[in-house]
Amino acid sequence: MGLEKIVNYKMIKSEDLNHHGTLFAGRCSEWFVESAFIAAGSKLDPKHIVCLKIHGLEFLHPMRLGNILGFESRIVHTGKSSLTVYTQVHEIKSMDVKCLDGFITFCYVDENSKATSHNLIIIPDNEEERILQDKAHELLKRRN
Repeated sequence: MGLEKIVNYKMIKSEDLNHHGTLFAGRCSEWFVESAFIAAGSKLDPKHIVCLKIHGLEFLHPMRLGNILGFESRIVHTGKSSLTVYTQVHEIKSMDVKCLDGFITFCYVDENSKATSHNLIIIPDNEEERILQDKAHELLKRRN
C-alpha cells in the first residue's frame, strides 16, 4: 500500500490569532495533531490510537487571518504497534508555499491501553515517499 494523503482544511479566524496577528502556534499545533490523527484513523480504529510523540514541528511561514490552510497527512512509517504520520501545511491559494511540517508517532493500543500489533504495512511507491519513510525511521531511532 502506498502513502495515501488525507487532506483537510481550516480557515484562520480572529480567535486563532496571537498578539502578532498571525496564527497562534498552539492552535495550529492542535490542528496539526488532529490532521495526523485523522490520517492514522483512516486506516485503523481511532479508539485504539494514542499520540506518542510529536517530532520536529517546524513553522516555516507566517499564517494570517482569513487564510485557508490545507493539511496533508499520510502514514509514512509503521512498526509493530507504532505508526508515524507526516503532515505538511500550506495555504490553499499558494500551494507551493509550505507553512509548516513535521511528524507524529502514534501507538496502537488494546482496550487496556497496552501497545498491540496493528498489522499495518506501508510500502513507498516513489522516491519522495521513500525519503519521508527514511526521515521517520531516523526520528524513531533518535528516540531510543
